[in-house]
Amino acid sequence: MTVNFDFLPDRRITESAKWRSYHPDILPMWIADMDFLSPEPVIQALCARARHGVFGYPEEMPDLIQGIIDWSARHYGWSVKPEEIVLLPGVVTGFNLACQAVAVQGEAALVQTPVYPPFLTAPDHARLQRQENLLERDADGDYQVNFEAFEAAITPQTRIFILCNPHNPVGRVFRRDELERIAELCLKHDVIICSDEIHCDLVYQGHRHIPIAALDPEVARQTITLMAPSKTFNIAGLGCSFAVIPDSQLRQKFNHARRGLVNGVNALAQVAAVAAYREGESWLEQLLQYLQQNRDLLYDCVNRELPGISMGRPEGTYLAWLDCRQSGILDLQENGIEGNPYRFFMEKARVAFNDGEYFGRGGEGFVRLNFGCPRALLVEALERMKEALKCIPGKSNPAADVRRQEGELAASF
Repeated sequence: MTVNFDFLPDRRITESAKWRSYHPDILPMWIADMDFLSPEPVIQALCARARHGVFGYPEEMPDLIQGIIDWSARHYGWSVKPEEIVLLPGVVTGFNLACQAVAVQGEAALVQTPVYPPFLTAPDHARLQRQENLLERDADGDYQVNFEAFEAAITPQTRIFILCNPHNPVGRVFRRDELERIAELCLKHDVIICSDEIHCDLVYQGHRHIPIAALDPEVARQTITLMAPSKTFNIAGLGCSFAVIPDSQLRQKFNHARRGLVNGVNALAQVAAVAAYREGESWLEQLLQYLQQNRDLLYDCVNRELPGISMGRPEGTYLAWLDCRQSGILDLQENGIEGNPYRFFMEKARVAFNDGEYFGRGGEGFVRLNFGCPRALLVEALERMKEALKCIPGKSNPAADVRRQEGELAASF
C-alpha cells in the first residue's frame, strides 16, 4: 500500500501536545512526534482490540517479546533472548531507572552535550553528580566525539554513561569504530553503559544503526539498551518501550529500582507494537524515503537561503540542529527576544522550535527543528523563517530575493 505522507491530519482537535501548546497561528516544529498517520495495520489492530470493549490489567504479550526479538535480528543482526527484555512505559523512565539502579548518592553519571534535556536531569533525580563530555562540532556542522576529553571526564565516581545513539539533537549515527572506542573506555573504567537507541530505525542511506551491546558479549554484559517502536511508527502517546539487559545481575538491579512503580506496558500499547513490528515494514521503508527527501530539502534551504544559519546533514532521526550563531539574532536586544533564536522565530516567524539552551552546554544559539511532517508544512516554516530574517540588518539574501520576485522560490524547494 502506498502511503500518503503529504496528508496533514487535524491534530488540534485531539489532545496533541505538539499542536495545542501554542497559539493556532504558530507552526509547531518542536516536540519529537511526527504529523503522519501511523501504519494502517496498527490502526486496524487498535480498532479491533477497542471493539472487544474490556480493558483490564494485561499480561505481557508473548507476541510482543517475539516481535522485538525478530525485529532486532532482522534489522540490526542482534540476537536478543526473551529473558533479557524488560517492558517499560517509556525510554526516559528507562534511563532514570538505570541511574538509580547502578549508582548511589554522591556517585556520578556521564552525558554528552548538547543532548536531549531529560538526560541532563536524570542524574539529579538519582542524586548523582552530572559529568559532561562536549561533542565537537566541525566546519560542516557534523559532530564528533573527542575521546581524550571523554576519558578525562570519567572519574572514580563515574558509575554510568548515558549514550544517545542515534543522537538527539545532532543527528549522528555513531560508526562501529566510535562505538568500540566508547565501549573500550567504559569497560576500562568499569562504567555501565545505558544506551538510549529510541531512534534506531530512523537511519538514512549510507548509515547503519549498531546497538552498542551487539559489539561483543563483554560489552553486552555491561550495557542497558533502551529501544521503542514509538518514534519509528509514531505511537509515542501509547507509551511502549523496552530495555534489553543481557546480564542477569544488572537486570536484577534494574528491576529492583522499579520497586513501587507501575510496571509493564498497557494493553493497547502492546497491541500496537505487535502490529507495527509484524506488519509495519513497508510503511517504514516509505517513511524513510519521505523523511530523507525532507532532510535534503531542509539542508539545502537552510544552508543556501537562510543567511547566517547552518546545519549538518542528519544521519538519523527526523530532527535538525540549526546553528543560528552567525545570523545576527544573538545581537538583537528587542523586548521579548533578547538574542534568543527560539524566541526570535516564535515572535517574528510564528514558528515554534525547541530552544537549544535546554540541551545543555553547546546548545546556546541553536534551535531544534522537527522535519517529520508533510512537506508543505516544512516549506511554509522555511518561508516564514526567511521572511523573519529580513528584519536583521545586513542579513538579507539578494539571490533569494531575486528568485522570489521571479516566482521561483517555491520551486527551489
